[in-house]
Amino acid sequence: MQRWLLILVATLSLSSLTGCGYNDFQKLDESSKSAWSEVLNQYQRRADLVPNIVASVKGQANFEQDTLTKVIEARAKATSIQVTPETLNNPEAFDKFQKAQGELSGALSRLMVVSEQYPQLQANQAFRDLRVTLEGTENRITVARNSYIKTVQEYNVLARSFPTNITAKVFSYPPKPTFSVQNESQISVPPTVDFGAPKK
Repeated sequence: MQRWLLILVATLSLSSLTGCGYNDFQKLDESSKSAWSEVLNQYQRRADLVPNIVASVKGQANFEQDTLTKVIEARAKATSIQVTPETLNNPEAFDKFQKAQGELSGALSRLMVVSEQYPQLQANQAFRDLRVTLEGTENRITVARNSYIKTVQEYNVLARSFPTNITAKVFSYPPKPTFSVQNESQISVPPTVDFGAPKK
């Protein structure tokens, strides 16, 4: 009799956890962690590429050392931040990591723009190959971030909706931080398009 009572209690407990969204939290929490790991994987791929890019550029004379120095510093800063699974539940640490990666993105973008002024560098096959690889990496980062944003959105809707928000509080499933742009006011301004004659 006692055995059947235990089975009944276990069954009711399992049904209760399923109905309150507990299993959904488990699934989405794991999905967001997996998506976050892919984001980190792509950021690491980019960080690994930077030394090769810098080495290729350094081989060319008359290149702006200040631009290279900023790329190296941004890469060092981005890779110095310790990222743990707890980062996903810490908005401050998440924002710090995001800013560091944004600085590296900006430094690499400036490097690519400045490199346009150096024909010798543009003719360097190694640099051209690295540039194509870097562009592919940036695209992969975008895809990985989009996947993470979508997963976190599903998780946060569950964490903030009733009655699953009660489950979130009971089992400590706080809303997770997501990616956002660092220069929202700047990019919201329409770009100026000028088809006038080039200045001499």
